[in-house]
Amino acid sequence: MAHKNNGVTDLNLPMVDPLPADIQKYFDICDEKLGLVPNVLKAYAFDMEKLRAFSAMYNELMMGDSGLSKLEREMIAVVVSSINRCWYCQVAHGAAVRELSGNPQLGEAMVMNWRMAKLDARQHAMLLFAEKITKASAETEEADRDALRSVGFTDRDIWDIAATVGFFSMSNRMASAVGMKPNDAYHASHR
Repeated sequence: MAHKNNGVTDLNLPMVDPLPADIQKYFDICDEKLGLVPNVLKAYAFDMEKLRAFSAMYNELMMGDSGLSKLEREMIAVVVSSINRCWYCQVAHGAAVRELSGNPQLGEAMVMNWRMAKLDARQHAMLLFAEKITKASAETEEADRDALRSVGFTDRDIWDIAATVGFFSMSNRMASAVGMKPNDAYHASHR
């Protein structure tokens, strides 16, 4: 019999109550900026150190300084999550692609088949690389990195692409393994 955690996961790992002040502040900022607290954060809220580590890495990769735009990072997240069939991340990050691009079709294409999206050469090369290292990272060769350089990516950008793929590969596995549910609001947003 599956246990429910307020619809967040299939595991019964209740959030710490009350939340520490820094975490409550973070949740309040999420609610203010996003209109919700992402279920992934609620899922980690049974263990503050794991939540802090997850949030720090996510915030650095997705919002920190990078030669990759926020949209490009979200596109990577969706392509990786689609390959890994992660329900939570396909829904949540598909919504982010729709929001950042202003293009609902782009968000849908990223989830369903990124090759059907209208992409420029830079985006295509980036997502081809993301797909390869998601499916077969040990087969990555210098030619794969050179293909990124040829469309303007720096070595730092290549690092950021790889780090984003790695983070979402881990996150996808966690979300699937614990039965993480996407927030209902993601389904209809930015369509």
